[in-house]
Amino acid sequence: MTIDYTVTMTVLSIRFKRPGAYERLKRGAAQRAESISSVGECLIDEGLRMEAHPGIVYRDGPSGRRAGLAAGPDVWEVVGLLRGLPGSVEERVAAAAAQLGLTDAQVRTTSRYYAEFTDEIDAEIAYNDDIADRELATWENERRLLSG
Repeated sequence: MTIDYTVTMTVLSIRFKRPGAYERLKRGAAQRAESISSVGECLIDEGLRMEAHPGIVYRDGPSGRRAGLAAGPDVWEVVGLLRGLPGSVEERVAAAAAQLGLTDAQVRTTSRYYAEFTDEIDAEIAYNDDIADRELATWENERRLLSG
């Protein structure tokens, strides 16, 4: 999944004072086969987001890097469930927490993150819904073809 960011470019010069920080950044960029600037920008943005939303972390996966709870599901998964539940906000938070084995505070962490980064999470939900629809169609076609 790719998210289109239409922005003007800003150049920033950074001096690394922490021992080994620049070397770790170079290694990380090489491992990802990306530029040092690209990886640095990503990690700075993610760090600022994690600072603003304690409990949120970033992980790699088949759909790319995405936000998730530190010891739980991805934000898009929680939000997708929340949006589909009936009731008041409080009732939906409690129901989602119960279904996912999370605390109400963890569900609220994801909803606050979603409130700030709505377009990003909506794009992840749409991407994953599309994959699920394609997989279901493939499964149904396979069953139809092999049923006799």
